[in-house]
Amino acid sequence: MAEQKKNIILTGDRPTGRLHIGHYVGSLKRRVALQESGKYDEIYVLIADAQALTDNADNPQKIRDNIIEVALDYLSCGLDPEKTTICIQSELPALTELSFYYMNLVTTARLERNPTVKSEIKMRGYDDGGAGIPVGFYTYPISQAADITAFKANCVPVGDDQMPMLEQCREIVHKFNTVYGEVLVEPQIMLNDNETCRRLPGTDGKAKMSKSLGNCIYLSDTKEELHKKIMSMYTDPNHINITDPGQVEGNAVFTYLTAFATDAHFEKYLPDYHNLDEMKEHYRRGGLGDVKCKKFLEKVLNEELEPIRERRAKWAADIPAVYEILKAGTEKARRTTEQTLADVKAAMKINYFEDSALISEWQSRHEA
Repeated sequence: MAEQKKNIILTGDRPTGRLHIGHYVGSLKRRVALQESGKYDEIYVLIADAQALTDNADNPQKIRDNIIEVALDYLSCGLDPEKTTICIQSELPALTELSFYYMNLVTTARLERNPTVKSEIKMRGYDDGGAGIPVGFYTYPISQAADITAFKANCVPVGDDQMPMLEQCREIVHKFNTVYGEVLVEPQIMLNDNETCRRLPGTDGKAKMSKSLGNCIYLSDTKEELHKKIMSMYTDPNHINITDPGQVEGNAVFTYLTAFATDAHFEKYLPDYHNLDEMKEHYRRGGLGDVKCKKFLEKVLNEELEPIRERRAKWAADIPAVYEILKAGTEKARRTTEQTLADVKAAMKINYFEDSALISEWQSRHEA
């Protein structure tokens, strides 16, 4: 494996819509903590617009509209452009070229076995047999490997659903380094310690929170919007009366409380209980109403989201500054990724105009 002297993080999001609290507890909040930890030499956050186009090619305006929205979400959550480089994927041509070279190191059979690819294909309803699957979407594990290796990232914070993608990236790195020499850095996956935070369900209780399902709480939601969404959240359909025993498993309100509520929140907003375990036990045996639970959750989430709202309003008042942050970050990222591309091409011996030995090699063969 290539020697890695720096600790480098790469992570990112597809700009298909505003980011929601699932993104926040699953990755954004943790990115800020990693940024402030002082343990990492470089942190890159990629707005993956090129990847978003693989299944939105007929609606590029959707992606364009959300570039600034996602940047605002990043900045409002506390990502600091002085410490974290925010960049736009499509403005980094080295990523596309690396993807092209890596395609020769992966078989179609291996792509078909990737659990994440299979799951995403099924979720989007593409035709069986691959007839309706865009090639760009199908080869996403390869382009993700290009993203990671281009920054020489040795740490990639992702959700557990992305583990197969990271494993395939590691396979590509191993194959490349075996064939061409120790150039690429093998990344390590970093999972969230809190399993609940890895994949927060939608407000309707469905496993995935997504804009298309209309079950998101966005980081940019107002207090009024948050109130409406929490009051309509899925709980236990059999918990009809307050006195009825209730189930907390699969109950979206309690899942969100598991992700967000602390003992300090109970002391401040609901001193009837010392902690969430006591509250859950009361709900299970009966005597605790859904409305009381939802009102508590609303207070907890508002406390978490209010500083984010304030920072967002500040940045939204100066969009040209946000634009310049994206531009500067992308320029820095371009230099980084182009250096990796140069290293890769040198290892593959296709850097013809940077290595004039091509002439002497040809001459020596023909003079002999």
